Amino acid sequence: MTVRTPTVSAPASPGRMGSSVPASELLSFLGALGEWRDRRKAELDELDQAALHSPDGDALSADVVLSMTVWKAVSDRYELILVTWDSGRVGPTETERISALIWGGLDAGGAGGSLAVSLPEACKLSDALAATLRAKLALDPDDADLAARLRQLRAQVERISDLVKLEPANVRDQALAQHHDLDRRLTDLADRNKRGADIGGLIGPFEIDAARAERDLIVGAATRKERAADVARARTVRGELEAQGTAVRALADKAVATVSPAPRLAVPDVTALGPVPNTPAELEKYLHRLDAVRRALGQAQAAYGTALGRRDELTQLLDAYQVKAASVAPGNEDLAELYRRGRAVTQKEPVDLARLGALVAAYQAYLEGTK
Repeated sequence: MTVRTPTVSAPASPGRMGSSVPASELLSFLGALGEWRDRRKAELDELDQAALHSPDGDALSADVVLSMTVWKAVSDRYELILVTWDSGRVGPTETERISALIWGGLDAGGAGGSLAVSLPEACKLSDALAATLRAKLALDPDDADLAARLRQLRAQVERISDLVKLEPANVRDQALAQHHDLDRRLTDLADRNKRGADIGGLIGPFEIDAARAERDLIVGAATRKERAADVARARTVRGELEAQGTAVRALADKAVATVSPAPRLAVPDVTALGPVPNTPAELEKYLHRLDAVRRALGQAQAAYGTALGRRDELTQLLDAYQVKAASVAPGNEDLAELYRRGRAVTQKEPVDLARLGALVAAYQAYLEGTK
């Protein structure tokens, strides 16, 4: 079986935590990340379908769920960054917030719990999970020949080398040995391919091993970071939630101003928790409160984002039905009047979602009755 959507690698992330990223770099990054997000979703949808029809579907279900969960976490953070980006109307304060949203933690976990990783780490984790699924399902994109797959594997082994350098001294030797083994095997595969040997049966298992190694290193690094519950971590999380809170408040303001009825969820302000304590007992309580703020922000983002999404959905349905009416019932004055009223509702803010929904439903019912 073949997956039509070619695999894609996440773009490099600009800047670092606490730094202001130039707007030109952010524009390029957001464009590349948006394309990666859309292509990865299409790829995962096809992999999900392939897994459902695979004899090993039950064994693969956990990998599929985790891949989808990581993608959703990245997608949600991308939407928050877009709100803060505000079509490029940003200054130093906003670009620092965006940097915090890029390099700060986001929850990417499956049924076994959550895992706090940064946006770049989550993207790399998604790449590794997708590669694992492809290899386990023995699926290849149409346009990916062996040479292209070997190039991707070389880039992956180099990323593993960078991750190994971050391992603690007590486990670094083991990680180094694993990297050296992968490097040796990949070099052997490349040499065999140059000589014209058939490596089709060797490259799949190697892809699984490389993806697993990269995934384990990413998860290991994130787990160590998560266990380091100290003052520095609390301050970092607090800064991330300040940036996230500002973005969610902007999203809430946009929803309240543009749709009715809009959700009325409170958006928590992390600064209300006060300064970060420095005693272990108080710090643990503080981290629990930070986690509660993170969950509340996620709920608020989902609620306000859904309201805005409903407006867009109804507007698109109305336009789609008009296109259909042009061929099914051309010149129908009643349909034209319903469309005019619907468009009038969309052009007056806040958009009355109940009225717009009723007009769209009436348009659909009338259109169906003309067949």
